[in-house]
Amino acid sequence: MAERSSGPELDPGPGGRAGRGSGRSTIRDVADRAGVSVATVSRVLAGNHPTSAAARAKVLRAVKDLDYVIDGRARALAGTGPKTIAVVVSSVDSAFYTGIAQGVEQEAAARGRLCLVCSHGGDEARELALLQMMREQRAEFVVLVGGVVEDERYRARLAQYAHSLAAAGSRLVLCGRSAPSPDMPVLVVEYDNEAGAYAVVSHLLSAGHRDILFLGALPGHSTIEQRISGYRRALADHGAGAAAERIAGVGLRRADGHAAMRQLLADCGGRPEFTAVFAGDDHVAAGAMAALREYGLRTPGDVSVVGYNNDGLAQDLNPPLTTVNIPSYELGRESVRLALAEKAVRVPGGGPRVSVQSRHLLGTHLVLRESVGPPPAPRG
Repeated sequence: MAERSSGPELDPGPGGRAGRGSGRSTIRDVADRAGVSVATVSRVLAGNHPTSAAARAKVLRAVKDLDYVIDGRARALAGTGPKTIAVVVSSVDSAFYTGIAQGVEQEAAARGRLCLVCSHGGDEARELALLQMMREQRAEFVVLVGGVVEDERYRARLAQYAHSLAAAGSRLVLCGRSAPSPDMPVLVVEYDNEAGAYAVVSHLLSAGHRDILFLGALPGHSTIEQRISGYRRALADHGAGAAAERIAGVGLRRADGHAAMRQLLADCGGRPEFTAVFAGDDHVAAGAMAALREYGLRTPGDVSVVGYNNDGLAQDLNPPLTTVNIPSYELGRESVRLALAEKAVRVPGGGPRVSVQSRHLLGTHLVLRESVGPPPAPRG
């Protein structure tokens, strides 16, 4: 009686003999070298069926001698290979994104998972395409990092992928961003973005500033809109009100902050009405400080400046930058830990838990440095 394979016949090729003469060993080559059946090789490699110690030793020796490479895609389809966690970020050259990716990777490794890092460069279509690819690759779950400018079409596509992943037993994890709707089946692991903005603006207000500029807007961007919301709430709670709002600049690069501040200073002849700047992130703050220096203005003597993120550059600026610390590494680790904890929960009867939205919030904190001082005396 022929043996039935209990694992995937890994990369046997057309007619079961692919690779013959091509220099690439196949599972049949391994079986021939070991003197066992293809089914036995599959069982040994898959590790999902008991085999004798002697057969296992023969197969592993043949695998080594032939330098046989297991087809990871086949193992994934069979559910016998190491599980994959995917993390999708905008870029890999940002401290925020790399911190989260590192947290995901290290927690995944500690739990016996592989981590796949993908970047989309801010391209919304590419981001959605990566989600589809990760669903096709049967990722255990997908961690989607950071904010985005959302419209109805984007939200509909994201919801579609979230439901598709959930139906396949996977999970979409939104890390460092909110869910577009409360009924989307996602795990949300975010930080208190608005509270961080509120705290840093309150720090400026406590130092005596009333004319505070927000620099680095991105209309419709979920992350920046929350920071502007915190900025506005702090002004209102300290009696400044909507009339005190000043919002300028577009973009979160250093060059964006530099160009926007130069234009503002050119428009006012180098005599700004604002006495403090809340930059959308630390890179914008760095650009703004450079432009202030070019106009002979001191930080914080003439204009105080604060940022957001606590990137590595913040402490190396002159003066070192007061900013808001985001627990990026912890966000990554918590995304993996919480997703796996959810997966382990079973409903009565032994099935998987009902896939609903859950939300977990991590805190932020101020990092006080030398870029904030009292407002300058009124000019005569």
